[in-house]
Formats: sequence, C-alpha cells, structure tokens
Amino acid sequence: MKLTKRAFGLALAAALALPVAARAQDTIKIGNTMPYSGPASAFGEIGNTLKAYFDKVNAEGGINGRKVEFISYDDTYAPPKTVEQARRLVERDKVLMLVGTFGSAHNMAIHKYVNQKAVPHIFLGSTANLWNDPGNYPWTMGWQPNAHIEGKIYGEYIAAHHGDKKIGLMYQNDEFGRSYLEGLMEGLGASKDNIVARATYEATDPTVDSQVTNLQAAGAEVFLNLSTPKFAAQAIRKAAELGWKPVQFIPTAAASVDQVLRPAGVENAQGVMTAAYLKDPTDPRWADDAGMNDFRAFMDKYHPKGNKGSVFSVIGYSWGQGTEYILKQAGNDLSRENVMKVATSLDSVELPLLLPGIVLKNSPDNYAPIQSAQLTRFEGEAWVGFDPNAR
Repeated sequence: MKLTKRAFGLALAAALALPVAARAQDTIKIGNTMPYSGPASAFGEIGNTLKAYFDKVNAEGGINGRKVEFISYDDTYAPPKTVEQARRLVERDKVLMLVGTFGSAHNMAIHKYVNQKAVPHIFLGSTANLWNDPGNYPWTMGWQPNAHIEGKIYGEYIAAHHGDKKIGLMYQNDEFGRSYLEGLMEGLGASKDNIVARATYEATDPTVDSQVTNLQAAGAEVFLNLSTPKFAAQAIRKAAELGWKPVQFIPTAAASVDQVLRPAGVENAQGVMTAAYLKDPTDPRWADDAGMNDFRAFMDKYHPKGNKGSVFSVIGYSWGQGTEYILKQAGNDLSRENVMKVATSLDSVELPLLLPGIVLKNSPDNYAPIQSAQLTRFEGEAWVGFDPNAR
C-alpha cells in the first residue's frame, strides 16, 4: 500500500507539473526598463505602447504559437535603479531577452552585466555611439541612427548653409548629450571654429532657462538644442521669450510634436529642424498611409489611453514589430544564441512606420539596424521633409 500511495503521489506530481512545463515552453519572456516616472517620464509612452503591442500579438495567437510575457519596470531614469531592475529581470524573472531598455547612461550601467550573462540586449532606447561593438559586446544592439550619425547630419547642414554663423551648443551632461559632439564636429569641419558658447545641464535640473539666456548673450545664431523632451521644450519656449530666433536643431529623441513642440508652443517651434527615420503621426503626408492607419487602429483597440499623435508611440509600436519579426524568424529555436543570430542578420526588413527608403539591415560585423536619417523642418503644426541640398 505504501508503494502504491508513493507511486500515485509521484504520478500526480508529474501530472500537475506537465501544464506548468507546457506553459513555460509556450511563453516568451521579454523584459525592459523604462522611465515611467522621473525627469524623462515622457518616454514612458514608448514602454506602454510596446506592452500594448504584445497584448495585440497575444490576442492574435502569439508568436509561432507562443504567448509573450512582457515585463517592464520603472527605473525612474536613474542608472542605479536600472541596474537593480535589470538584475531582477535576468535573475528572478528569467527573461529570454531585453528589448528597448531606455537611456544612454542607463544602458551603459548594465552593458557589461548583460553581456556577461549572455542575454540579448536589443533595440536600445539610446543614441549613444557604443552599441555597435560586436567584438567586445556581442549581445548588445542598438536601434536608431546613433548620435554620431545624427550629429554629423546637423554639422554638414550647418556648414553648407550657415557656415558663417555663430554657433551655440546645449546638451545633457552625460553620455546622451556628449555622444553627439564627435559627429557634430566632423560634420562642421572648419565651421566648428564658429562655436561661441557651450552649455550643459543635469537631468535633475528644474529648468535650462539660464543656459539658454547665456547662449543668446554669447551671440549664437545657430542653436543646437541637444536635449531630452522636457528640456528641449523649455529651451524652445525660453528662446521665444527672449526674442531669440536662431536656426535651431533638436535631436530625434525630442522630436515629438505632442510632447515637446506643442508644450513649447507651436508658434515658438516654427523652423526647428531634426533628423527623422520614422513617420510622424502628425505629418499630413501620412494621413492616408496604410501603415499609419494600421497604427491608429491598433492604438484605438489596444492602447486607447495612449497618445496616437506621439512619435514615442510610433517607436514602441515599431520595436514591437521588429521584435515580433525576429522571434518569428527564430522559429522553434528560442535559444539566446539563435535569437541574437537572427537579430544581427536583418536583411532589408521593411517596417511600415519607417520613412520610405529606410529599412532594418545589419550583419554580424555591423550590428546597427538603422544607419540613415532624413532632415525635417517643423512648419505649421507638423514636421515637413525637405531637400537639405536646396538653397
């Protein structure tokens, strides 16, 4: 009788364990950290949209029959908190991969750790120039054109069209801000001698009013406002209050009409330029675009409280689509090695909200999936593409 009870107990335990094992096999765990609160909380819309995208994926049957469990933690835009939450994701939650972890200093803080743990660390929310180094960091891959590329685009345009004007720079005093400088100087060439003032700010500063005032006082006629959304908006508004009307550039990270330019005052943002690689949902060019219509329908159904006029929502949606593509291509081999192999062998993958002509394309020797961008100018209430060679 004891043997029979023991055998029964073992059989029952095995039977109860089977569904758990099956569920584990049928679930793909994906994690990230986002600044849902703190000085960069505007970017939290990216994480919220990414979650909604995986809700859509699951509602439609998952990926190759597997459901996605997306685990996203708030790091308050504080690198030490990013480290804590990344360790939680990897060691406690046992995620397969990290997708869209946000912030330059924040990804730097976990860069070595995730590579030591051999965890795919892809589509980073960062323009830093560090994420294309497969020889030393084979598990990390960026997303957008890095800050060197973006800074060079601005520098080349300034040199060609405003080469005799005085230049003022403002940037965040961390890797996010500083990462633009080398590319900018390369693009400026001899025009870098026209830089008359530089100003930095800390992510925890309340305002950048004094920095903008000092740049105007230095006589700058070109203003490189290389800031995150909150401070970019403040700077645009402060320049208008001062009656200062420089040729102004903001980075792609701050190019949201709804979350930067409208808070700054659209009347104050006329003529501001940026480099774009995604379609902006406020741009009339995409009013009847099939991909944009699909995006709007997705937002209405899966993220109705989200901002479908925000480029941050577009980023989250596109990260979701890119991740879904990679996992579908990985098929039944969801080892971390195979996922990373697929992620670094993208062959001209078209996503519907990338600008025409821009695709995801990389290789094991060059991880960067997006390597180009197009200059756009804010006119009226929307970004408008233009020919940067036109005079």
